[in-house]
Amino acid sequence: MTAPLRLVFLGSDAIALPLLEWLAGQGSGVAQVVAVFTPPDRPAGRGQKIQPNAIKTWALERSLPVHQPEKVTDEVRAQLGTLAADVALVMAYGHILRDEFINTPRLGTLNLHTSLLPKYRGASPIQTAVASGERETGVTLMRMVRKLDAGPVADVERAAIETLDTAADVERKLALAGVPLLRRALPRLAHGTLTFTPQDDAAATYCRKLEKGDGALDYSASASALAARINGLFPWPGCTAEINGAVLKLGLADVAGAPPPAADAPDRHQPGAVLGHDAHGVIVQTGEGVLRLRQLQRPGARMLPAAEFLRGFPIASGAVIPSRPMPPLVTVR
Repeated sequence: MTAPLRLVFLGSDAIALPLLEWLAGQGSGVAQVVAVFTPPDRPAGRGQKIQPNAIKTWALERSLPVHQPEKVTDEVRAQLGTLAADVALVMAYGHILRDEFINTPRLGTLNLHTSLLPKYRGASPIQTAVASGERETGVTLMRMVRKLDAGPVADVERAAIETLDTAADVERKLALAGVPLLRRALPRLAHGTLTFTPQDDAAATYCRKLEKGDGALDYSASASALAARINGLFPWPGCTAEINGAVLKLGLADVAGAPPPAADAPDRHQPGAVLGHDAHGVIVQTGEGVLRLRQLQRPGARMLPAAEFLRGFPIASGAVIPSRPMPPLVTVR
């Protein structure tokens, strides 16, 4: 029987916890995590207190060695070398790795990226896929190279994006999708049968790190594009709407059917005009179709379903939500 692969994990985000739990349990016969590399502790939460991230906490609970370099230097590469790792696995680490580090483990370094590459290379693949109206995404396992998310691909695990899925919902799906992907790939890696296919660089798209201003909405866009953007940017940075002098955060949206009667609206065809509401949300005219805002949040309050929100914050037909330019999220290089 082949001994389990000695695996070093590099990451910082809780999205990796399901696959780490699998490695510590059922997957331990295939690969064993021997150490974790994760960024230094950062301020987090409302109080901005210095605290460990989810990956460090997981490792410490299992008495695993934890390395937290600010930069991946030659000294850090030497630390990796002392671990006699068969393979390094990276998921949402946040550091650029040099070739010397990537090639230190016996079988190299693999990366899990949360998109169907070559689409959405870069920093915000989950949010951007949802915000772009994709109906499917996934996790891609590739061999790491220095070029951003450009390594040859070994395997993918796909996941559907449903109409009312937010980025948070899709992230939970992709966290689980990493488990069957590793279950298939790691035994093949151990036996030398895992093959890699180069990506088509000509088909690559890129997504950047999100900013607060990305939550702006232009109601001259289509209802489907606006709903996707709202859902894709929840919970952060979150899309907003200025209504009755308050800046409201939007948590969930979809495309409504026929708009409700709005006889008191001065111009029901103006993008951003509130046409009324139905049982599920506030109905807003767009450049193409009507948008339904299903969840809203006042400053300092919590996110509420629209029916509950409207009991404390009425929104009259005829109000017009101002449009703002929507910064593009995707580039092609």
